[in-house]
Amino acid sequence: MSYICPQDLNVKAKEVFADLNNKQDSLKAKERMQIPLQEMPVLEPKQRGTNQEEVAIGFTKEQAMVEAMRCIQCKNKPCIKGCPVGLKIPDFICKIAEGDFQAAADIIQQDSLLPAICGRVCPQENQCQLYCTVGKSLKDIDKAVGIGRLERFVADWQRKNKTAVIPTIAKETGKKIAVIGSGPAGLVVSADCRRAGHDVTLFEAFHKLGGVMRYGIPEFRLPNDIVDYEIANLDKMGVKIVKNFVVGKTRTIEQLKSIDGFDAIFIGTGAGLPIFMGIEGENLIGVFAANEYLTRANLMRAYDTEHADTPMFKSKKVAVLGGGNVAMDASRMALRLGAEEVNVIYRRTIAEMPARKEEVAHAQEEGVNFLELQNVKRILGDKDSKVRALEIVCYELGEPDNSGRRRPVEIKNSEFEIEMDTVIVAIGNGSNPLVTQTTPKLKTDKRGNVIVDEAGATSIEGVFAGGDIVLGAATVILAMGEGRKAAKAINKYLKN
Repeated sequence: MSYICPQDLNVKAKEVFADLNNKQDSLKAKERMQIPLQEMPVLEPKQRGTNQEEVAIGFTKEQAMVEAMRCIQCKNKPCIKGCPVGLKIPDFICKIAEGDFQAAADIIQQDSLLPAICGRVCPQENQCQLYCTVGKSLKDIDKAVGIGRLERFVADWQRKNKTAVIPTIAKETGKKIAVIGSGPAGLVVSADCRRAGHDVTLFEAFHKLGGVMRYGIPEFRLPNDIVDYEIANLDKMGVKIVKNFVVGKTRTIEQLKSIDGFDAIFIGTGAGLPIFMGIEGENLIGVFAANEYLTRANLMRAYDTEHADTPMFKSKKVAVLGGGNVAMDASRMALRLGAEEVNVIYRRTIAEMPARKEEVAHAQEEGVNFLELQNVKRILGDKDSKVRALEIVCYELGEPDNSGRRRPVEIKNSEFEIEMDTVIVAIGNGSNPLVTQTTPKLKTDKRGNVIVDEAGATSIEGVFAGGDIVLGAATVILAMGEGRKAAKAINKYLKN
């Protein structure tokens, strides 16, 4: 991906829009597929690599309408089956093409509480856009209709124009629901159960709401004011919010039922337990779990040195271990925190990385180095127990494994050392263990994930769970889908 000036993109979009606007009703499918894909405008790499400003600027009105015109409005609507919350995708895109952005927003709001967030961080290329007929017809999934970008445009338009409408609340039922965790799953359950007329209390361990959207995703990818705006609707709906409340310490699940009288409980505490590699040197000074590193920067604002006293390790040469979106976030944050050199070390190639292509491209543009087909064997320290170097081993790709990616095979006697002073481990997270450890009757699998049935019910009557604590580390939209399923089950349970 090469950088293109946003102004140039807008000029091109205006030219295409002027040509198409008067004849879009008569455009046939083949003609729609010839409309050029609209690139997302972004900040210039050198500028954005030194601050926390949002990298992606967002579509203009003309860009959004042109991109929406690319949708051929398939009768079978295959894109919907790729959306975990069943968003009515062709319907809202049709309204964008017509320029009726309020109608598009109303359609989205029927199924999604967090459109501005999902439009920014969800991997649409592996979900709704994967099924897009346009991308399949052009034999290039990267040319599918930009569903996520259009969703973001509508949500941003609605926020700027202040046209959001609070959902209708049903007659009060007198039933009390406790929602533990304010991540995507917890927010959806809170909204859907409150809509049904239940008394909902949302418990959050931190001093701010949002879960992984707040502490795990950097400001330059998901601004905090957008998280605040989307969450504010819960307060307007009448959801009670309790912060700095650690379920498992402040109260256990059993106490929420027996002492506080909650009729149903939803557990959405996420996957916040860092996973390490189990190699020599991981206890040295200068080694961090990615979620700790990002939490210090995102939630505790370590980058804002003028206003925050959050301690942050000063790095010169950083190694980030892993190839997912968290690794991209950590590497790009390290640059913004002043590192002179940042390296992503991955034992496969960039082509096999699970991170979004867009995030990888942005990291490359900003100056992150990618050390492919390599992995860390040992972390080496100096006399003061600080990281000084890494022992690296090289790999080659073998036959595909169960994921379909080619298996990394270690090359014997290929070890060498590279100088580093900081290591950020971003190879995944496990489920938060606090609730499960303090609730003996709650059944979990060998990974510590809560076991639920198809409806999201746990082994304890009246207790439900969803999101990353069930799935393991997943995506925002998948967690929302789990939350929606659980909320439906909770409402049915309380009705019966």
